[in-house]
Amino acid sequence: MRKRIGITLAAFVMASLTAGAAWAAEPIKIGAILSVTGPASFLGAPEAKTLEMLAEELNKKGGVKGHKIELIIKDSGASPEKAFSFAKQLIDENKVFAIIGPSTSGETMKIKNVAEEGKTILLSCAAAEVIVNPVAKYVFKTPQKDSDAILKIFEQMKKMKISKIGVVSSNTGFGQAGKAQIEKLAPENGIKILANEVYDKAASDLTAEVTKVKAAGVEAILNWSIEPAQSIVIKNARQIGLKVPIFQSHGFGNIKYVEAAGEAAEGVLFPAGRLLVADVLPKGHAQKELLVKYKKDYESRYKEAASTFGGHAYDAFLILVKAIEKAGGADKEAVRTAIEQLKGVVGTGGVFDFSAADHNGLNIDAFEMLTVRKGKFAILKQK
Repeated sequence: MRKRIGITLAAFVMASLTAGAAWAAEPIKIGAILSVTGPASFLGAPEAKTLEMLAEELNKKGGVKGHKIELIIKDSGASPEKAFSFAKQLIDENKVFAIIGPSTSGETMKIKNVAEEGKTILLSCAAAEVIVNPVAKYVFKTPQKDSDAILKIFEQMKKMKISKIGVVSSNTGFGQAGKAQIEKLAPENGIKILANEVYDKAASDLTAEVTKVKAAGVEAILNWSIEPAQSIVIKNARQIGLKVPIFQSHGFGNIKYVEAAGEAAEGVLFPAGRLLVADVLPKGHAQKELLVKYKKDYESRYKEAASTFGGHAYDAFLILVKAIEKAGGADKEAVRTAIEQLKGVVGTGGVFDFSAADHNGLNIDAFEMLTVRKGKFAILKQK
């Protein structure tokens, strides 16, 4: 009888250990809604590639807290309707732990309530400040704030003694959120808006819009967009002989936009994270080591230049992994709380300091003022 009890107990222990090992090995499902194809593919494609690279690297090391990462990427094609459908699917059917993305602000705003209702962590790769202002419990974002980008631009305009500008913006969530912030912050910073044009994100010719801006007698153009059409604004402005400085939003941080604008892009000014100029950052800069490694890893793997947009996905993945480590495992509520407690996290977009009141964690110091010089991005030299 004792022998049988001993065998039964041993079998129970072995079964428990086996079950425990299986549970420990259960993967963490991370969904991603990205504009891999379509009009915003300059954003979503590098984001998807970045996540695939990071998940593969992490899984080779054994995952996080004993869990491998199972990445489920959905291509929204920049459609808010598709993003909404995919968000429901990822939460209700795939039972994902968290969602990274979407790539665009309009898509993010479309699924923000879906994430809240599903109590699912959303780490957006889109930039509009309305994504996290007001704060939603489960919604975070990694790109720098619109208002900080605008203030950085206005600071530069003041240095250049520019006070009268023309604003052109796309009819997207990002474009319209930025337009609203520009209109709000301009008077406070001594900037007068003499022309204010909105263009279609799929436009192929914007001569009419920039002609109106030129007629207003502006001292500079501020172009707020995230799509390829922003390059058309630059080309058309130069084609009609408008020689004033052209400022872009932080949505210009992909060298393909420069290539699309061609020679007209020379001298364009815009605020961005430091990924684009990682190689020339001073030795010892807090972000340099991480930025150089990410650029090297991405560019050697995919044979294309790294962009700030891929960096937004990098930061989202990094933040999620660090929060899982801080929480001690994959408990959704504990991880959500852990994100709000992360401080000093060095990412591609800056050094993140989150709080319950700040679900972005970056400030104006995350930006560097850049320019286009001989077809490449360079740090703007101040006179």
